[in-house]
Amino acid sequence: MTASRTRLSATAFATLLLIALMMGSNHVAARFAFQNGVDVATAVTVRSGITAAVVAYLLWRHRVSMRLTQQHKRGLLAVGLLVGIQSLCLYSSVARLPVALALLAFNTYPLWTALWARVVYGHRADPTLLRAMPVMLLGLALALDVLGAASGLGAQAQWSAIGIGVAFALTAAATFGLALVFTQHEAGDLDGRLRTFSTMSLVFLLSSSVVVAQGGLHLPTAAAGWWGLAALTFLYGTAFTIMFTVLPRLGVVGNSAIMNVEPVFALVLAWVMLGQAIAPVQVAGGLLVVATVMFLGLRKR
Repeated sequence: MTASRTRLSATAFATLLLIALMMGSNHVAARFAFQNGVDVATAVTVRSGITAAVVAYLLWRHRVSMRLTQQHKRGLLAVGLLVGIQSLCLYSSVARLPVALALLAFNTYPLWTALWARVVYGHRADPTLLRAMPVMLLGLALALDVLGAASGLGAQAQWSAIGIGVAFALTAAATFGLALVFTQHEAGDLDGRLRTFSTMSLVFLLSSSVVVAQGGLHLPTAAAGWWGLAALTFLYGTAFTIMFTVLPRLGVVGNSAIMNVEPVFALVLAWVMLGQAIAPVQVAGGLLVVATVMFLGLRKR
């Protein structure tokens, strides 16, 4: 029995790392798509539409119950709209910032989750989270080079360069944090595949409306863009499918913070494939953010 648990634990850990790698790779692939004619709304529409179709097949294949209460319907609608905004904002940040920095700013979502839980449901924040907050914010400030010291630009020029991208990433973090809170309290008892299908379908509808408003899809203008669009769709869809079908069987819900190494994978991949490099002090800040988020996720409660 012990040996079986050890093998299961190793499999679970490897699966979590694989998901983190695929999610980081998804954002690097998105950058290739954005550099070759694809816009944010098109990328989100293609990605969410195909993912929703795959998860719909899984729901049909496994005959998952589709019964929803009024509370479930309201909760899923709110979550879907919030994740739609999060998706558009995060890809908008990736299009403007080095991929790893965009993901690091987004990784502040645990702070937003605690804030929204307090504001919406009156939950008191965990004292450990409050103590970790300054550490995470310090790491983020170093990673983003908020004073422009590493870049040599100075604070004003640095924020002129990164301000919009950071704003998009923080908006993505805030909306995702609220989506997590609503998911837990309004739809936490639903099958994960049903939640994913509902969310991706609503994201598809939201991003499609943006596509229509801007005059149609902006498809790739070069082969690299097609490869990027195909890769981001495959990586994102596969990662989410694994997350909501395999992970529950492995019993690793409490260890999902391991997936927050995603910015580290993105940093390496963006350096190798896109030539994006950041200063050593920014790398140190990024590792501090990742370590803090993992500590919060893996600590005993």
